[in-house]
Amino acid sequence: MSAFDLIPPPLSHLDWLEAEAIHIMREVAGQCANPVLLFSGGKDSICMLRIAEKAFRPGKFPFPLLHIDTGHNYQEVVAFRDKRAAELGERLIVRSVEDSMKRGTVVLKHEGESRNKHQSVTLLEAIEEFGFDCCIGGARRDEEKARAKERIMSFRDEFGQWDPKNQRPELWNLFNARTHKGENIRAFPISNWTEMDVWQYIEREKLELPSIYFAHKRPVVIRGSGETRAIVPVNVPLVSGELTNLPKAGEEIVEKLVRFRTVGDISCTAPVESDADTVGKIVLETATTTITERGATRLDDQTSEASMEQRKKEGYF
Repeated sequence: MSAFDLIPPPLSHLDWLEAEAIHIMREVAGQCANPVLLFSGGKDSICMLRIAEKAFRPGKFPFPLLHIDTGHNYQEVVAFRDKRAAELGERLIVRSVEDSMKRGTVVLKHEGESRNKHQSVTLLEAIEEFGFDCCIGGARRDEEKARAKERIMSFRDEFGQWDPKNQRPELWNLFNARTHKGENIRAFPISNWTEMDVWQYIEREKLELPSIYFAHKRPVVIRGSGETRAIVPVNVPLVSGELTNLPKAGEEIVEKLVRFRTVGDISCTAPVESDADTVGKIVLETATTTITERGATRLDDQTSEASMEQRKKEGYF
């Protein structure tokens, strides 16, 4: 054996991203008194769970899991959320936008309004209820231009608001998560990841996913045209059995082979046409697509009223 045989192989780009995410998560655990990990059952938060496992196992996570449920989430994702939390043996806290509606802190403009942006209110209420000083989220900078402005340790004031012009420097990967009472940090360990990185990491780690991410037949309508054209799933059953996303007058329901690239509230999350039924096929599809991840799949991002930057200023993830 020569000295060269003792040199470890170079790290891959996924190794570097994983190591950075582990470091950030440990910084949160070290600096914050009462953090929480946001877990929805979506692909990004699934990667976050694996990062937490590598950062803290065989011990328990030094924080609980939290999901802000709109009440209009896809059944497949909610079922996966509960199953994964139970497998890990970690505490899962669920707070619902519907409860905020009952308290009167969330008021919809009309019955069919998307509840997605109203999660901000319920999240801020959960932060106050449990006294969380840091929420660890799975947001990435490549998702949306407002998220590209945000620091890895994103400071929120005592009202839960984000000011993009008043952020802490993060030179030389030195992170400051210190806050005064009432203030909050949003930490984003996978900020520097891309959609492709997420799928390659899922493939490498052999992570289980909700079935909604893979190609399946679903009743949909084609709504809009050009840049605003979207495939909208219809007649989607809630956990209660009630149907939501009912087709509009004159819309033709067709069955298409689709999958979801990103998953949120039923009212604003659209699938894409795809025959990718394995993670390997999704990686190939992601490498060749010309449509951004949220481009035609998050309908609430297409209106200025619900712009991501404005929602983040109000306390959104």
